[in-house]
This record gives sequence, C-alpha cells and structure tokens, in this order.
Amino acid sequence: MRRYKHLSDVQRLMWEPEQVRNIGIVAHIDHGKTTLTDSLVAASGIISFEHAGEQLFTDFLELEQQRGITIQTAAVSLAHKYEDKEYIINLLDTPGHVDFSGDVTRALRAIDGVIVVVDAVEGVMVQTETVLRQALRERARPVLFINKVDRLIQELKLTPEKMQERFIKIITKFNELLRRYAPKELAKEWTVNVEDGSVAFGSAKQKWALSSTQMRKKNITFKDIIEMCQSGKQDELAKRSPLYEVVLDMVVRHLPNPKEAQAKRIPHIWRGDPSSPLGESMLSCDPKGPICMMITDIIVDEQAGVVATGRVFSGTLEKGKMVHLIGANRDARIQQVGVYMGPDRVMVDKAPAGNIAAIIGMKEASVGETIVEAGTEGAGFEELRYVSEPVVTVAVEPKDYKELPNLVNELRKISREDPNVHVKIDEETGEYLISGMGELHLEIVQHRLKEAGLEVKTSEPIVVYREGIRGRAGPVEGKSPNKHNRFYISVEPLEPEVVKAIDEGKIYDKQDKKERARMLRELGWETHAARNVICIEGANIFTDVSKGVQYMREVEEYATEAFKMAMREGPLMREPCRGIKVMITDAMLHEDAVHRGPAQVIPAVRRAIHAAMLMANPIVLEPLLKIEVRVPQEFMSGATHVIQGRRGRIGSIEAEEDIAIMKASIPVADSFGLAADMRSQTEGRAIWGTEFDRFEPVPEQLARVAIKRTRERKGLKPEPPKPEDLIER
Repeated sequence: MRRYKHLSDVQRLMWEPEQVRNIGIVAHIDHGKTTLTDSLVAASGIISFEHAGEQLFTDFLELEQQRGITIQTAAVSLAHKYEDKEYIINLLDTPGHVDFSGDVTRALRAIDGVIVVVDAVEGVMVQTETVLRQALRERARPVLFINKVDRLIQELKLTPEKMQERFIKIITKFNELLRRYAPKELAKEWTVNVEDGSVAFGSAKQKWALSSTQMRKKNITFKDIIEMCQSGKQDELAKRSPLYEVVLDMVVRHLPNPKEAQAKRIPHIWRGDPSSPLGESMLSCDPKGPICMMITDIIVDEQAGVVATGRVFSGTLEKGKMVHLIGANRDARIQQVGVYMGPDRVMVDKAPAGNIAAIIGMKEASVGETIVEAGTEGAGFEELRYVSEPVVTVAVEPKDYKELPNLVNELRKISREDPNVHVKIDEETGEYLISGMGELHLEIVQHRLKEAGLEVKTSEPIVVYREGIRGRAGPVEGKSPNKHNRFYISVEPLEPEVVKAIDEGKIYDKQDKKERARMLRELGWETHAARNVICIEGANIFTDVSKGVQYMREVEEYATEAFKMAMREGPLMREPCRGIKVMITDAMLHEDAVHRGPAQVIPAVRRAIHAAMLMANPIVLEPLLKIEVRVPQEFMSGATHVIQGRRGRIGSIEAEEDIAIMKASIPVADSFGLAADMRSQTEGRAIWGTEFDRFEPVPEQLARVAIKRTRERKGLKPEPPKPEDLIER
C-alpha cells in the first residue's frame, strides 16, 4: 500500500538516534499547524499532494473536522532525505485552542524540538507566547515558520520593504519571548535568525516555503516569490521550493536528535540520579540500557484496550518484557508495541530509546506515569505542569436513569484519557460534576458522551472558585470525637513567592526534603517549619512546627489525609483552597494506638483547619483570563465596551498601523458567550486570544452572592458555618 511504503525505512531508522527527530508543531489557534502537517505528511506519500492542506489528515476526529480545529494531539512518523542521508521525523500536531493547552503540555514531554507557526498577518499572539513558554519549560528547542505570506502579497499588497519590516517585527518579538522564558544557558544558542536558516517563510496552504538556506541552494529570491504569487504561479513555486523540503531541512539542521536532547533535558525533567545506571543510560539514549518510558497520552480503544503512548528515553520496548510502573507501584507485562502513522497504529517488534511509541493493553498505565524495566531502581519524571487548572464546571445527569452505570464508565474513560477533565460525584446532590479548562473543553466532553450513545442533561457552565485567607488565626483546638486527642492548628496566607514556586513546579510534594527545606528558607521560612513540611496539596502547605509531641509520627498519615480533605473542599463553599499555610503547633495524643486511629484524628484536624480559616478573614478567589484583542481602530470602542461590560480591566492599548492591540484581563465567570458579543460589537473584525492568567479575590459583595449560590447548588445551607460550629466543645 502506498501509505506505508516507508514503514520498513521507519523501523530501520528508529535504531539510528542521530537520524531521528522528535518534534511538535505548536501555534496560536488558526495559524496553520494542521495545514502545515498535511504538507509534511504528503511528502512522505501517506496522502496525496492534491489534498494536502485541505484534508487536515491529523484532524481525524469527526468533531475536529466539523469545527476546523485540532482537539487532540496526533502522531505521525515521516521519512525525509537531507544531504543524502535518511531521517525519521516523529511529528506531533498539537491543538492551538487555550482549552486544550493540557494536551500541548503532555506532547512536549515526548519531544525535543518544536516548529512554532506564526501567522504573518496576525503576528505573535497570546497563545503563541503560551505554547513557546511551555516548550521552553520542557527544554524543547524552537524554530520559527512564518505562515500565510501569500496573504501579505495578494490581500494586503505589501511592498517587499514592508514585508521585510513585518518579518523583522515577528522575529524580534519571538526572540524577546525566547530570551524571557528560555533557560539562561540556552537563550543565546536557541535564538532564531534568518541568516542561519532557523526561520522559514511560506504558505502551508499553497505548499511553498523559503529560507535563506533554500534561497542559496535553489538560487531563488524574494522578488521571484512576490512575482510568482502575483501572477498566480504558486503551484509552480511549490514545485520549485516545496514547503516540506524547506521545513524538514530546517528541522534536521536545527532541532536536536534524541542523544543531544536527552543529555540536556534529562537532568531537568527527571527526578532520579543522573549518575545511576538508569540515569547514564537515559543521558546517552542507550537502547541496550534498562527500559525507561514516560506515558504522555492514553486512549481507551474498544478493540485494543488501553493504548499508552509516550517517549522511550532508555532501553528498548519489546513484547513480553516485564516492567514496573513507578507511580502505581506495580509490575506489568508489555503485550504489544506500536508506532503511529497518522490515525493508524502499526505493530512493530521493538521500539528503541529516542522514539515515540505505544504500549497496547497495559491497563495500569496513566498519563504522567514513568515505566522502568522490572528490577531497575529509578525515580519518576517531573510532574507535568499545566498552564491552567480546570476552572469551569457543568453538572450532568442521564435523561434515562437506567443509563447511569454507562455514564459513570464513560466519564471514567474520558478523565483517564484527558487528565485535565476532573469528574466528581457530589454526594449531597447526586450530581456528576465535570470540570474542564473552559466552555469548549466541556462541550467536547458532552459531544463524546453523545457519541457513546448517552443522552444527558447538562447545567449551565459554573465557575470553579478557590477559597483563601487574608489573615492569620490560631492555634485552634481540634478535639477528636472520643475527646482523647487534641490538635492545635494555626493558619496564615502562604507567601506569594512560595505559591509561585509551587505553580512552577520548583517546590512539590514528593521532593527531596533537604532540597525543599533549602528553597523554603531562601523564600523566608524559618528552619523548623521548612524542615517539617508534611504535605503539599494544590498550592497549600501543611507543616508540623510542634516540638516533642509523643506519637506524632504515628498519626501523621491521618493528619495528612485530613489536610488534603480540608484543602480540596474549603469551609466557605466546599471549593478547593489556594495559598494557605497550615501548621500543627502542638498536640496531645492518647498513648493507646486504638484511641488515636483515623476516625479520631481526621475529623479533629479537618475541623480545626476549617475553623482557623473562618477566623482568618476568608476570601473567595476567582480565575481570570488574560485576553489580547487585535481590532481595527474604528472598532476599538466596541471591543473596549465588551471587555469593560464583563468586569474586564484593560492593561494596555498599543497601535500597530491601523490596528489597535488591547491587553486586558477578564473574569472566567463573565467570559461565557464572549465570542458572540465580540463579533457583534466589532462586526466580526476583532481577532483575539485568551489564556488562563491568575486567581484574584472576588469583590466582597459579589463574593457573598457567589458563596450563597454555590452552597445552594451543592445542597448546603445558604450561610457558611461559623468557627464555633466546627469546634468540639
């Protein structure tokens, strides 16, 4: 079959790490990622050149084709010849919409370099910045492709000088972001520029491209490009300077092979000892070493069962081999190994280090799991750090209650495949609550339920708030139900620098205790509290500052469980907590273990934490979106009106020729239906992008309304409890 004529090449090249490239295509929504992927796929003979750019081959979900957007990352392996050498390029086409940024985060762990696509007309947009920041955090090297250049020539009719100015502006902005977010030691080396060929220009739809390298090789000038575009000879141009050749040459020349990349990436993305046998094998990408793989994607396939896709960093995946799942702490057997060719999985005998591969039939696997060869000592990878947390919720219920077991199974499957979908059963109301990154994310979940044959009723979108505190309180005494144990709990706001370090993954729960204590001391904590951190849950820390309490170690596990429960559901409205430091200052514990079990410790600690929070000037925090709007000057007042009418705050307005660029923030609670509003107020002329920005206190009057509504929705009394309601007398 024509589609797989290069499968044998792919299998042969998988064993030559110098000839492998693991890359992703990332961009703002609608800047042309999937169209670019089509042209690259066509070059490998998987689809025809005629349909490339229209087929959107990697958007193989029906919903993606209907909406014209990428929803989930698709993988494809391509063969490419450069300077008489064959290369295999494992390519991931990722989503651009902010609601699917979690998918981008997961894909970036599996790859070593990215092609960042920027629309020549729109320039660097808000989501361009987000995906570039995500890539640099994962130490994936970027190159730049400026797309839709034909529009500058045909629609905007720019002169060569004006076009050059536009390109310089895009490249300068891109490099500014790169210097801001790249690790200091790599920023200079990774800067892109036209002269060395790490920037390419072209039209993914018309299948032509240009770079300085190609201009020298093919003796082609920018003047030729403009003339051919103006005279309708873009087909000829695509034959003379084909897109796939320019872009894949740039990938091979500038993006690292797995050996080079892993030597730089492993010390930063893996928690183990680089000088251990497994560490050394990963640093050198050794196919003969012990297996180490990280799962970045899960699909539950009706025929094949669980399909776990990820990056093989060490050793060779092989059918029948026993492996150990570090997170789940259990052993499993590899049943089958596969590689991707677009939407199709092709079975192979082996997949060596440096490649993206799939393990089929491993029920125990989950996203973010580290798999090592059975009997190998090894640590897990750094947790995946998402740009946003789930901030919007809908309640779902089946129209026919006989379908309830099927709904539960389908929701479990969806949340397993997409860890950014959180599913929770509200035991008070019996509702099934689905939380996601935004309106569109939840629409997709609802569509998937429908595809599974389930008719469901859904509520209007609800914002997921956070609970916090402004002041300090405590020690508050928490008594166990049997009155034999007493805990003294204090709370105070967590320092903003510490919250930031947790959000950025610099401080985390299973971190080396000495390393964490050192970082906390640098951020102003006193030594005793820094050394005795018991647990981190979300952006909240639990620490034991008591001294000389007998049996404390024995009850620590139960106290931790109580802290987690208290942070997952705060006292005001049972929403997650954020930015809280909880301290055990003292305790009196019964000498008999029977009298200090979980049924005694958990309620005592949980109630004391909540009572202390209610005494510490509790606040409601709401999620805010960062929004960047580009709109012609004459429609600027319409866009301003939309933002300000939704409690938005405008940070800055800049002018770029006749376009106004407005940067603002808007509460998620007021963002529902924004698209329709913005279109009508600007006659469809505004281009905008949003991304999660931060949590911020809700104004007091609105907070009271939010608390009452949320509590009533959850079947609770309208008023939150008072501290004395929670403390055992």
